[in-house]
Amino acid sequence: MHALKIFGWWFAMGATMTFSVIMLQGGIREVIQAQGSLWEIKLAELATLIVGGGLLGGCIALLLDRIKKS
Repeated sequence: MHALKIFGWWFAMGATMTFSVIMLQGGIREVIQAQGSLWEIKLAELATLIVGGGLLGGCIALLLDRIKKS
């Protein structure tokens, strides 16, 4: 349960940070300006980036927690 709590918290932080970087770089503007099926592709691309950032944050937090315990 402890590991799930750590992973969940850092997943949320990693996803939030990834989203903020995408916003700073203008990625959201590209999604909004996209037309038709391109909009869906851009949205899927954005979602995978955000989930990837969350997974990276969560996995690194679990690794560091395991190192700290040993």
